[in-house]
Order: sequence, then structure tokens, then C-alpha cells
Amino acid sequence: MDRIQALEVFIAVAEARSFAGGARKTGLSAPSVTRGINSLEDRLGARLFTRTTRRVRLTDVGQAYLEDARQILEHLQAANDAAAGAATNPVGQLRLTCSHEFGRIYVMPILTEFLSLYPDVSVDVVMVDRIVNLVEEGFDIAVRIGHLPSSDLSAIKVGRVRRVVCGSPDYFARNDMPLSPEELKAHSTIAISPVSPSPEWRFGYRMDQVVRVDSRLTVSSVASGIEVARKGWGLTRVLSYQIGPDLENGAMQTVLEDFEPEPLPIHLVHVEGRRAAAKVRAFVDLASQRLRAVAVLN
Repeated sequence: MDRIQALEVFIAVAEARSFAGGARKTGLSAPSVTRGINSLEDRLGARLFTRTTRRVRLTDVGQAYLEDARQILEHLQAANDAAAGAATNPVGQLRLTCSHEFGRIYVMPILTEFLSLYPDVSVDVVMVDRIVNLVEEGFDIAVRIGHLPSSDLSAIKVGRVRRVVCGSPDYFARNDMPLSPEELKAHSTIAISPVSPSPEWRFGYRMDQVVRVDSRLTVSSVASGIEVARKGWGLTRVLSYQIGPDLENGAMQTVLEDFEPEPLPIHLVHVEGRRAAAKVRAFVDLASQRLRAVAVLN
């Protein structure tokens, strides 16, 4: 087993957290994978994994080596892609991560268009409502909502979202619109825990106005909370993109706009390399154009 293959095997075992899983991922036999890891550890003079009968876990040395190994293979792939023309022609697999609802509503249409434009590219999309480490988890691009910390990543702003209180026209036909956050206490409200985990809803540009909203209904699903509000039971609080289609077709409307907090920016984030792969540049260009054209995101 050469050194490049040994790195590939090491990464596969680390990600699968088992030798059998690493073997399946690389298409090698389990004994070959075990011998490869043993040989790599002997060559390094360091233990990369601790092994038990139930699981395989990286040592501290192994965790640090994993990050270096990924970077080595990424640089090698960039060199191979450049030689094969991938630096100018989008080819290969693009790995992208985004939140569930934003991905469902806005990213998926862009991705299907992207795939139609570039038949030599495949896409792996992971939708999770958490911050993903692009380098450690092997992603090319992330769609991030919120203010970004300082990092070495490249970020392109493509829009913004608001934190809005909303309800259906049917609800407002039966109830007065609230004119201040305090008036929410007189309304039926639906709390969506991923959006408003606390009963204290904050308003104002700096979120310095606090109102306790004791909702009779709390749900963990954004889609379910919006559906209840859409059918006229009460008001809810969401991110504006989550009801973008409803705002456009009139199924929902917002209130208390003058009391909204500062909008949250939307960025396309990717790892900046010496030669960014054409698949990354092509997707960023297309997604930037499409997202900036969405009225509810601007």
C-alpha cells in the first residue's frame, strides 16, 4: 500500500470509526485495511487509534494527523483536477451543507439547475441545523445564516433574513393586528423551539426590548408551526425566508415590522484555495445570482 492510499485508508477508518467501515468505503478487505493502518503507525512511530472490541477512536495525535491528511489529499486533488482540466471545467463531486428549510425552499432549485448545466458534476447535500466545519467534515460550500466569526474562509454575502411575527389573513380577519410587542400577550401564539427557544421574545434593532410570550402551543418543527399559523389558529415567529413563498402568494403576512431586530446576513462560505475548483466557482456564481434575485432575501 503506497503512502497516498494509506492516507485514504486512514481517513476512511477515522470517518467510519471502524476498520470494517473503512474497508467498505475504500473497497478493500478488512485485513488489508488493518495492515495498512498498522504499517502507517509503524512508519510514523505514533499511535493513531485506540481500539476496543466495540469501536475505534482517534488518539490526540490521530485527530491532528487527520486534519493534515485531509489537507494533503485536497491539495493533491486540486493538482490532479488542474491537470485534468477541472480548474476550468466543472467536474467531480460538490459537497454542500445548509439548513433544512433554507435548503428545501431555495437551495434545491439552484442545485437542480446547476446539475442540468454541468453534467459532469454530482452533488452531495447535507441539510443540518448546526454549524458545520467545512475543512474537518470535507465540505466545499456552506450556506450560512447569521454573522460570521473571523476565519480563513471566503464568504460572499447573497442576502439577508428578518426575524418576523406573522399570521394568516384569516386570523387577522377575526383578530386585531398587534401594534406593539406587548399586545402579543392577548393573541394565540405558536412557539417554534428552533426559532424561539425561550418564551422571552426580543424586539428592537439591538434586541433590547423583551416581551414574555406564553404560547399555548410549542412545536419543534418549523414546517408544522408555520402550517398551524397558515390555517389561522394564531401568530408565530419565524425567519422571513421560512415563509417566503407564503408572503409572495399572500397566504401569510407579517406584523410589528417596526420592532424587528437587525436582519441576519446570508453568506455562501467556501474554503479559499490557491486554485479554487471550477465546480465551486460555478456554483457560487450561479447561487449568488439566483439568491440575490429573491425579493424576500433582500
